[in-house]
Amino acid sequence: MIKIEYPQPAFRIKEEEGKEFIFDDIRKLWVRLTPEEWVRQNILQYLIQIKKYPSVFISIEKEINLGELRKRFDVLVFNSEHKPWLMIECKAMDVELSEKTLEQIVRYNMSVPVSYFVISNGSFTYAWEKKENRLISISELPVFY
Repeated sequence: MIKIEYPQPAFRIKEEEGKEFIFDDIRKLWVRLTPEEWVRQNILQYLIQIKKYPSVFISIEKEINLGELRKRFDVLVFNSEHKPWLMIECKAMDVELSEKTLEQIVRYNMSVPVSYFVISNGSFTYAWEKKENRLISISELPVFY
């Protein structure tokens, strides 16, 4: 498990018609503030503020094709060569991370090959590096290159 010390948030939050929205600085739009979105926004701030991943190399909730199925990844980080490098699957804080969560992100790898896989529910974060078609658990997120 990776211990994440989230930075102090400076989120912009608004309420419309009884629903909360948060401004996503990467997508440059207001999105519904769901429990999963709260985790995603905190993870993004950790990547940008603490790990110093450039925000221009981060993509959020883009559609991918898995055979005939259309799915959306949560967070994809490209390396400095603009190649997919690290993928993150976010779950709400009350969702238990399981083998099923890991299998979900590994399936996405068929469409978007990456070297690093991360799953998080905000409280718990796990990561793996893919080496020689094996997943090796890692104790911290890699340094951006």
